[in-house]
Amino acid sequence: MSITRVLSAALLAVGLAAGPAVADDASPSPSASEDGGAPTQAGTSFRTATELDQGQRATASGSTGDYLYWSFPADAGQRPDVKATVKLPDSHGTQTWQLDVYDGLRRRQACQYGAATRTAPQGAATVELACVMRTVRAWSEPWANDPLPGTYYVRLTVVDLGNADLGQPVSTEVRVDSKDIGGAAAVDGSLAKPLVPGIAVSAEKSGDGKAAVLSSFGSNDGWSSGWWTDRWVWTGIGGILAALAGIGGYALTRGAGRPRQVPPGA
Repeated sequence: MSITRVLSAALLAVGLAAGPAVADDASPSPSASEDGGAPTQAGTSFRTATELDQGQRATASGSTGDYLYWSFPADAGQRPDVKATVKLPDSHGTQTWQLDVYDGLRRRQACQYGAATRTAPQGAATVELACVMRTVRAWSEPWANDPLPGTYYVRLTVVDLGNADLGQPVSTEVRVDSKDIGGAAAVDGSLAKPLVPGIAVSAEKSGDGKAAVLSSFGSNDGWSSGWWTDRWVWTGIGGILAALAGIGGYALTRGAGRPRQVPPGA
Protein backbone atom coordinates (compact mmCIF):
# COMPACT_ATOMS: atom_id res chain seq x y z
CA MET A 1 0.00 0.00 0.00
CA SER A 2 2.84 2.40 0.86
CA ILE A 3 4.53 1.73 -2.51
CA THR A 4 1.26 2.60 -4.30
CA ARG A 5 0.99 5.86 -2.39
CA VAL A 6 4.59 6.76 -3.21
CA LEU A 7 4.03 6.09 -6.91
CA SER A 8 0.81 8.11 -6.93
CA ALA A 9 2.51 11.07 -5.26
CA ALA A 10 5.39 10.91 -7.75
CA LEU A 11 3.03 10.84 -10.74
CA LEU A 12 1.06 13.77 -9.30
CA ALA A 13 4.23 15.80 -8.86
CA VAL A 14 5.32 15.05 -12.40
CA GLY A 15 1.90 16.07 -13.74
CA LEU A 16 1.94 19.36 -11.82
CA ALA A 17 5.42 20.15 -13.09
CA ALA A 18 4.53 19.35 -16.68
CA GLY A 19 1.17 21.14 -16.60
CA PRO A 20 2.44 24.70 -17.21
CA ALA A 21 4.73 23.54 -19.99
CA VAL A 22 1.87 21.83 -21.80
CA ALA A 23 -0.36 24.88 -21.34
CA ASP A 24 2.34 27.17 -22.68
CA ASP A 25 2.81 25.01 -25.76
CA ALA A 26 -0.92 24.89 -26.41
CA SER A 27 -1.44 28.67 -26.10
CA PRO A 28 -2.64 30.18 -29.39
CA SER A 29 -0.34 32.46 -31.31
CA PRO A 30 -1.30 36.13 -31.44
CA SER A 31 -3.62 37.04 -34.30
CA ALA A 32 -2.84 39.57 -36.99
CA SER A 33 -4.94 42.21 -35.25
CA GLU A 34 -2.89 41.85 -32.05
CA ASP A 35 0.31 42.31 -34.03
CA GLY A 36 -0.93 45.56 -35.52
CA GLY A 37 -2.08 44.12 -38.86
CA ALA A 38 -5.54 43.98 -40.33
CA PRO A 39 -8.07 41.79 -38.48
CA THR A 40 -8.78 38.39 -39.99
CA GLN A 41 -11.75 37.43 -37.81
CA ALA A 42 -15.14 38.89 -36.96
CA GLY A 43 -17.09 38.83 -33.74
CA THR A 44 -20.43 37.13 -33.29
CA SER A 45 -22.10 39.77 -31.07
CA PHE A 46 -21.73 43.36 -29.91
CA ARG A 47 -19.59 42.28 -26.96
CA THR A 48 -17.20 40.26 -29.12
CA ALA A 49 -17.01 42.67 -32.07
CA THR A 50 -13.56 42.79 -33.66
CA GLU A 51 -11.87 46.17 -33.31
CA LEU A 52 -11.13 47.85 -36.63
CA ASP A 53 -9.29 51.13 -37.19
CA GLN A 54 -10.33 53.52 -39.91
CA GLY A 55 -8.41 52.85 -43.11
CA GLN A 56 -7.93 49.15 -42.34
CA ARG A 57 -9.33 46.34 -44.46
CA ALA A 58 -10.68 43.53 -42.31
CA THR A 59 -11.33 40.03 -43.64
CA ALA A 60 -13.29 37.19 -42.12
CA SER A 61 -14.68 33.81 -43.07
CA GLY A 62 -18.09 32.59 -42.04
CA SER A 63 -21.25 30.87 -43.13
CA THR A 64 -24.51 32.16 -44.52
CA GLY A 65 -26.76 32.79 -41.56
CA ASP A 66 -23.96 34.03 -39.26
CA TYR A 67 -23.92 37.51 -37.76
CA LEU A 68 -20.52 39.15 -38.24
CA TYR A 69 -19.57 42.14 -36.08
CA TRP A 70 -16.79 44.73 -36.20
CA SER A 71 -16.31 47.96 -34.22
CA PHE A 72 -14.50 51.18 -35.12
CA PRO A 73 -14.05 54.64 -33.55
CA ALA A 74 -15.50 57.83 -35.04
CA ASP A 75 -14.96 61.34 -33.74
CA ALA A 76 -16.86 64.59 -34.06
CA GLY A 77 -16.73 66.14 -37.52
CA GLN A 78 -16.14 62.83 -39.30
CA ARG A 79 -18.50 61.24 -41.81
CA PRO A 80 -17.79 57.48 -41.78
CA ASP A 81 -18.03 55.48 -44.99
CA VAL A 82 -18.48 51.74 -44.39
CA LYS A 83 -18.03 49.31 -47.27
CA ALA A 84 -18.38 45.53 -47.30
CA THR A 85 -17.82 42.87 -49.94
CA VAL A 86 -19.15 39.33 -49.60
CA LYS A 87 -17.63 36.58 -51.76
CA LEU A 88 -20.34 34.02 -52.35
CA PRO A 89 -19.90 30.28 -53.03
CA ASP A 90 -19.75 28.98 -56.58
CA SER A 91 -23.26 27.56 -56.48
CA HIS A 92 -26.05 29.40 -54.67
CA GLY A 93 -29.51 30.81 -55.11
CA THR A 94 -30.76 34.36 -54.73
CA GLN A 95 -29.49 35.94 -51.50
CA THR A 96 -30.11 39.32 -49.82
CA TRP A 97 -27.37 40.74 -47.62
CA GLN A 98 -27.60 43.69 -45.27
CA LEU A 99 -25.06 46.01 -43.64
CA ASP A 100 -26.11 47.73 -40.40
CA VAL A 101 -24.25 50.35 -38.35
CA TYR A 102 -24.96 50.95 -34.66
CA ASP A 103 -23.60 53.63 -32.32
CA GLY A 104 -22.20 53.22 -28.81
CA LEU A 105 -25.73 53.05 -27.38
CA ARG A 106 -26.53 50.31 -29.92
CA ARG A 107 -28.94 52.52 -31.80
CA ARG A 108 -29.16 51.74 -35.49
CA GLN A 109 -27.84 54.63 -37.56
CA ALA A 110 -29.44 55.54 -40.86
CA CYS A 111 -27.30 55.71 -43.98
CA GLN A 112 -27.10 59.10 -45.65
CA TYR A 113 -26.61 57.32 -48.95
CA GLY A 114 -25.29 54.01 -50.22
CA ALA A 115 -26.78 50.55 -50.80
CA ALA A 116 -26.87 48.96 -47.34
CA THR A 117 -29.12 46.12 -48.55
CA ARG A 118 -28.52 44.29 -51.81
CA THR A 119 -29.77 41.15 -53.46
CA ALA A 120 -27.29 38.87 -55.21
CA PRO A 121 -28.86 36.93 -58.09
CA GLN A 122 -28.26 33.25 -58.58
CA GLY A 123 -24.67 32.51 -59.54
CA ALA A 124 -23.29 35.96 -58.62
CA ALA A 125 -19.70 35.87 -57.40
CA THR A 126 -19.83 38.81 -54.98
CA VAL A 127 -22.20 41.33 -53.48
CA GLU A 128 -21.02 44.81 -52.45
CA LEU A 129 -22.63 46.92 -49.73
CA ALA A 130 -22.00 50.51 -48.66
CA CYS A 131 -23.28 52.86 -45.99
CA VAL A 132 -22.22 56.51 -45.74
CA MET A 133 -23.33 57.72 -42.33
CA ARG A 134 -24.35 61.17 -41.26
CA THR A 135 -21.66 63.45 -39.86
CA VAL A 136 -20.76 62.66 -36.26
CA ARG A 137 -21.84 65.49 -33.96
CA ALA A 138 -20.03 66.61 -30.82
CA TRP A 139 -23.29 66.98 -28.91
CA SER A 140 -26.97 66.27 -29.37
CA GLU A 141 -30.27 66.35 -27.53
CA PRO A 142 -31.05 63.24 -25.45
CA TRP A 143 -34.13 62.45 -27.54
CA ALA A 144 -32.30 62.72 -30.87
CA ASN A 145 -30.77 59.83 -32.77
CA ASP A 146 -27.78 61.80 -34.05
CA PRO A 147 -24.42 60.00 -34.37
CA LEU A 148 -22.14 60.94 -31.48
CA PRO A 149 -18.39 60.43 -30.85
CA GLY A 150 -17.43 56.95 -29.71
CA THR A 151 -17.46 53.35 -30.83
CA TYR A 152 -19.59 52.20 -33.75
CA TYR A 153 -20.56 48.65 -34.62
CA VAL A 154 -20.84 47.12 -38.07
CA ARG A 155 -23.09 44.09 -38.48
CA LEU A 156 -23.10 42.07 -41.69
CA THR A 157 -25.54 39.24 -42.30
CA VAL A 158 -27.82 37.64 -44.87
CA VAL A 159 -31.50 38.46 -44.40
CA ASP A 160 -33.10 36.38 -47.15
CA LEU A 161 -31.96 33.12 -48.77
CA GLY A 162 -33.16 29.65 -49.60
CA ASN A 163 -32.91 26.79 -47.12
CA ALA A 164 -30.44 24.98 -49.39
CA ASP A 165 -27.98 27.87 -49.12
CA LEU A 166 -28.04 28.09 -45.34
CA GLY A 167 -24.63 27.32 -43.81
CA GLN A 168 -22.59 27.63 -47.00
CA PRO A 169 -19.11 29.16 -46.52
CA VAL A 170 -18.53 32.79 -47.46
CA SER A 171 -15.65 35.24 -47.09
CA THR A 172 -16.09 38.93 -46.31
CA GLU A 173 -14.10 42.14 -46.53
CA VAL A 174 -14.95 45.29 -44.57
CA ARG A 175 -13.31 48.70 -44.74
CA VAL A 176 -14.15 51.94 -42.91
CA ASP A 177 -13.02 55.36 -44.09
CA SER A 178 -14.19 58.81 -43.14
CA LYS A 179 -14.22 62.35 -44.46
CA ASP A 180 -13.42 65.23 -42.13
CA ILE A 181 -16.23 67.75 -42.51
CA GLY A 182 -14.63 70.29 -40.17
CA GLY A 183 -16.29 73.35 -38.71
CA ALA A 184 -19.31 73.03 -40.98
CA ALA A 185 -20.60 70.32 -38.63
CA ALA A 186 -19.63 72.06 -35.38
CA VAL A 187 -22.26 72.54 -32.67
CA ASP A 188 -22.32 74.47 -29.42
CA GLY A 189 -21.62 71.69 -26.95
CA SER A 190 -19.64 68.51 -26.38
CA LEU A 191 -19.99 65.17 -24.67
CA ALA A 192 -18.35 64.65 -21.30
CA LYS A 193 -17.12 61.23 -22.46
CA PRO A 194 -17.30 59.42 -25.80
CA LEU A 195 -19.76 56.56 -26.16
CA VAL A 196 -17.55 53.51 -25.75
CA PRO A 197 -18.66 50.03 -24.64
CA GLY A 198 -18.61 49.29 -20.93
CA ILE A 199 -16.70 46.07 -21.53
CA ALA A 200 -13.75 48.12 -22.80
CA VAL A 201 -13.00 49.86 -19.49
CA SER A 202 -9.99 49.03 -17.36
CA ALA A 203 -9.38 49.61 -13.68
CA GLU A 204 -6.63 52.00 -12.72
CA LYS A 205 -5.37 52.69 -9.21
CA SER A 206 -6.12 56.21 -8.05
CA GLY A 207 -5.24 57.01 -4.46
CA ASP A 208 -6.98 54.65 -2.08
CA GLY A 209 -9.51 53.33 -4.59
CA LYS A 210 -9.79 52.42 -8.23
CA ALA A 211 -11.26 54.55 -10.99
CA ALA A 212 -12.54 53.27 -14.30
CA VAL A 213 -10.85 54.77 -17.32
CA LEU A 214 -11.87 54.56 -20.94
CA SER A 215 -10.22 52.09 -23.23
CA SER A 216 -7.39 53.34 -25.43
CA PHE A 217 -9.32 52.09 -28.47
CA GLY A 218 -10.39 55.28 -30.18
CA SER A 219 -9.05 58.31 -31.96
CA ASN A 220 -5.27 58.25 -32.39
CA ASP A 221 -4.99 61.92 -31.46
CA GLY A 222 -7.53 61.77 -28.65
CA TRP A 223 -11.21 62.59 -28.74
CA SER A 224 -11.44 66.09 -30.17
CA SER A 225 -14.95 67.02 -29.05
CA GLY A 226 -14.66 70.50 -27.55
CA TRP A 227 -15.17 74.19 -28.08
CA TRP A 228 -12.43 74.71 -30.70
CA THR A 229 -13.21 74.23 -34.39
CA ASP A 230 -11.99 75.85 -37.59
CA ARG A 231 -15.23 77.85 -37.56
CA TRP A 232 -13.46 80.26 -35.19
CA VAL A 233 -10.79 80.89 -37.84
CA TRP A 234 -13.35 81.71 -40.52
CA THR A 235 -15.26 83.89 -38.04
CA GLY A 236 -12.08 85.88 -37.32
CA ILE A 237 -11.29 86.23 -41.03
CA GLY A 238 -14.85 87.42 -41.67
CA GLY A 239 -14.56 90.02 -38.91
CA ILE A 240 -11.30 91.37 -40.34
CA LEU A 241 -12.76 91.58 -43.85
CA ALA A 242 -15.84 93.37 -42.52
CA ALA A 243 -13.66 95.92 -40.73
CA LEU A 244 -11.58 96.55 -43.87
CA ALA A 245 -14.75 96.93 -45.92
CA GLY A 246 -16.05 99.50 -43.46
CA ILE A 247 -12.82 101.49 -43.57
CA GLY A 248 -12.77 101.38 -47.37
CA GLY A 249 -16.38 102.51 -47.61
CA TYR A 250 -15.75 105.41 -45.29
CA ALA A 251 -12.70 106.45 -47.31
CA LEU A 252 -14.72 106.43 -50.53
CA THR A 253 -17.70 108.39 -49.20
CA ARG A 254 -16.17 110.99 -46.89
CA GLY A 255 -15.33 113.37 -49.78
CA ALA A 256 -12.52 115.96 -49.95
CA GLY A 257 -13.17 117.41 -46.51
CA ARG A 258 -14.73 120.73 -45.46
CA PRO A 259 -15.48 123.21 -48.31
CA ARG A 260 -13.14 126.21 -48.62
CA GLN A 261 -14.54 129.40 -47.14
CA VAL A 262 -14.88 132.34 -49.53
CA PRO A 263 -14.04 135.74 -47.90
CA PRO A 264 -16.85 138.32 -47.87
CA GLY A 265 -16.97 140.69 -50.79
CA ALA A 266 -14.87 138.51 -53.00
